[in-house]
Amino acid sequence: MPELPEVEVVRRGLERWVTGRTVQEAEVRHPRAVRRHLQGPGDFAARLRGVALGPARRRGKYLWLPLGETGTSLLGHLGMSGQLLVQPHDAPDEKHLRIRVRFADDLGTELRFVDQRTFGGLSVHEQVVDGPDAAAGLPEPLAHIAPDPLEPVFDEDAFHAALVRRRTTVKRALLDQSLISGVGNIYADESLWRAKLHYERPTATLTRPRTAELVSHVRAVMTAALDVGGTSFDSLYVNVNGESGYFDRSLDAYGREDEPCRRCGTAIRRRPWMNRSSYFCPSCQRPPRAA
Repeated sequence: MPELPEVEVVRRGLERWVTGRTVQEAEVRHPRAVRRHLQGPGDFAARLRGVALGPARRRGKYLWLPLGETGTSLLGHLGMSGQLLVQPHDAPDEKHLRIRVRFADDLGTELRFVDQRTFGGLSVHEQVVDGPDAAAGLPEPLAHIAPDPLEPVFDEDAFHAALVRRRTTVKRALLDQSLISGVGNIYADESLWRAKLHYERPTATLTRPRTAELVSHVRAVMTAALDVGGTSFDSLYVNVNGESGYFDRSLDAYGREDEPCRRCGTAIRRRPWMNRSSYFCPSCQRPPRAA
């Protein structure tokens, strides 16, 4: 599942190649790709036709582009295998092409949404009208999503207070998009390894300095991943030009079961966790006593 760095790489590509262009027509090739647009494929295409796409925005794992002066935004979620590709008009259609957007200019490229598993999709929504997010054209379905740690509006004090109140475990908190958005399984494990925190550490035991340290590691991991295009374990995640990221070569914990910890040499362990896996060093990341 693409996380914040991968989605940010895609956003930057959209900002460069799509923002400011006017839609000539949109073609929905598979209705499931617009299932979150409750008015259906025909209405989706009509909402885009003739509209200029605004600046590409992101919150956590979600992307959006304001649609001109309509008070609506095009919302995108990549799901597990979604790709937003900028392709030449004459490029062969991808096997799993779901949506095609053509533009009213002579640049010769179009935007394609390709999704093998069809868990992702595009939809058009009204924008929030109040608060600091109104100017950015935030789609209404994202109103409950917390700012991500790379946003200037992210409030570390509020995040720490929420951690203590929630009385959960630290990895669950990192994956809770109502507390902090954009962090998924990979970057949670990486951040916790850097912070020397066990994934089952109760959030109520975190001091304010410890929370600040954890957030700093989350930011550092995501920034490092951004610098190399994100993490690609297969061909499903690519940027708008079809290129994969290679942060997987720099992972310290995730996917390194039985390999030596780069800090102390102890073998990295993997444990089942919430239908996923958690990777950790049993020496550097001691489990809480209560566990």
